[in-house]
Amino acid sequence: MRIALFTLEAAPSAEAVARFLGRHAAQVVLIGRSDPFRPGAGGPLRQGWRHLRRSGPRLLPFLLANYSLPRLRPGPTRLARLAALHGIPLHEVQDVNGPETAAALRAARPDLILSCHFDQIFSADTLALAPRGGINLHPSLLPHHRGPVPTIWALAEEAPRFGVTIHRLVPRIDAGGILGQREVALPAGSTASAAARALHLAGVPLLAEVLAALEAGTAGETAPGLLPYCPFPTPALLRGIAARGQRLMEAADLRAAWASLSAP
Repeated sequence: MRIALFTLEAAPSAEAVARFLGRHAAQVVLIGRSDPFRPGAGGPLRQGWRHLRRSGPRLLPFLLANYSLPRLRPGPTRLARLAALHGIPLHEVQDVNGPETAAALRAARPDLILSCHFDQIFSADTLALAPRGGINLHPSLLPHHRGPVPTIWALAEEAPRFGVTIHRLVPRIDAGGILGQREVALPAGSTASAAARALHLAGVPLLAEVLAALEAGTAGETAPGLLPYCPFPTPALLRGIAARGQRLMEAADLRAAWASLSAP
């Protein structure tokens, strides 16, 4: 099965993407890399100001550590090196539903689109460019915690439950049918950053199972139901997390993020 992989280059998913490519590179015919600070999304300054107004200052270190580090490392990024190593075309995605991405998909002729920590919503027309449509790896137990930072929302609950879900891509955020799901026990005191890395990694073997079932025609699918969307958090939610002694990140997360983005 030919796969077009779409992702961000960011600390929460960098190691998971590398492990997936280590096992499935022969199937991957295109890598689409989204720039979270692309001009169409507001650029770094406007985005930073928007996050500050919406979530307050507590969120900014989490975002900087998890999403800005690839731009601080000189030379080719890890994802670019992996794409070159495996001879996979690397497409820079400014608009996943724009003509450039459509042309890249038509040239690559994937059977399936795979999204792993990707920040753009696929239209029905874009998904139709792959005969098998698309699937997504999401680091929560959907339908719980639909949205961009699910581990933060999990920490906000009295009894956090963590897990990973593989689901169908539809033109609505984290709303497609569930193909596979696994609850993941994390160490007590895990930060939101550490949880995000661990859950993406836990999704790699689950993803392999789902891909094998899709190829064999044995994949089961369940409707997820829809719970409320979980957007970027409010200052009040972040204060509540801090008041219970839980953290979005710590120094060890910064070191782990740098290592995950700098590894060969």
